[in-house]
Amino acid sequence: MKTTRIIQVGTVKFGGGLPVVLQSMAATKTTDIENTAETCQRLTDAGAGIVRVAVDTHDDAVAVKEIRKRTTANLSVDLQENYRLAEAVAPFVDKIRYNPGHLYHSDRELSWQAKVEWIVETARRHDCALRIGVNCGSLDPALAEADHLSQLIHSGAVQSADPSKTTDVFKGDGTISVALTSALQHAAFIDSLGFDCYCVSIKSSDPRSVFYANRHFAAARPDVPIHLGLTEAGLPPEGIEKTRVAMEPLLAANIGDTLRVSLTVPNERKAEEIEAGRLILQNVASGSIADINHWKPGNINIISCPGCSRVENKHFMHLAQQVRDSVTGFAVGNRLLTIAVMGCRVNGPGETDHADIGLWCGKSVVNLKSGTTLIGAYGYDEVVEKMLDLLARHVRAD
Repeated sequence: MKTTRIIQVGTVKFGGGLPVVLQSMAATKTTDIENTAETCQRLTDAGAGIVRVAVDTHDDAVAVKEIRKRTTANLSVDLQENYRLAEAVAPFVDKIRYNPGHLYHSDRELSWQAKVEWIVETARRHDCALRIGVNCGSLDPALAEADHLSQLIHSGAVQSADPSKTTDVFKGDGTISVALTSALQHAAFIDSLGFDCYCVSIKSSDPRSVFYANRHFAAARPDVPIHLGLTEAGLPPEGIEKTRVAMEPLLAANIGDTLRVSLTVPNERKAEEIEAGRLILQNVASGSIADINHWKPGNINIISCPGCSRVENKHFMHLAQQVRDSVTGFAVGNRLLTIAVMGCRVNGPGETDHADIGLWCGKSVVNLKSGTTLIGAYGYDEVVEKMLDLLARHVRAD
């Protein structure tokens, strides 16, 4: 039985053994009020219990007020670099997601605790739920250089569900252990403020890391509802399979209260995320559960984000497909290579740091990287050829 507390977001409740709530996100420009409201309603009609929109600017916040009038969706806003916008949107939404890794951008003279307390009091005044949304592509800089997981396990703050299987994962992906530290830190601080209408997410694009991180968090904080998902599941059908192998075992273990399948599909196809989420829940109910221990990505693992209002060039989705098509059948021997295609500057630079080859998209150019090294900025019509040249160099270097 789940022991997470029950929280309410608009007209839906989750936690405490209630049915898992499916979520999605509008990929429209938030300031495009008509299109965004239509998308939110369409996703709600398709079965999304919560629909998220991105809010980065004052104009976005003003648009949310109008969107609220035009849809019955339970609205969540995604705050990134400007946490102060919470005050402008809170009267019109049901949930606010903040990213601990982006709090440092504004009011740098203030501590993260002061900023979180301000967000919490804003949410309390307007009866909004909160999500602590930790993302491995944009971690708190104060924590990013440290790996606290072993300290947490040794201190007893985290109970290892299966140390024999988790140790190697966290040694291989230090960002997940920092993400876990951040999630536990923020949850404890919000508790100290006497606010309990919140949930937590710990996301990465790597299914195994997400699986084990959420196992750890659930063991440490069995009372806190968890939102499940990969940061970037990618293009279907591979993106659905990646999500299945992480989420189905977690849900089968009664871990997870809400779920999003973050697929790289155009806005008009976003309901496919709900269909994929429904498939996952059906598999869990029937016992047809994917095995995380037997899953392996292809020799070339393509990571691509689902897109949102922050995407600056509409060709991003097409680029992700071009990248996948261009490397299909590319001979890399026994080497495993990861190529990340990101739609914007928010998670793009961080997520591509962890890939062998990264492409993160700007308004008119695509930034091509080899690991953390910027190779150059190229037009959308030439970057795939440049990427293939880089890929060939990676293979020859092996």
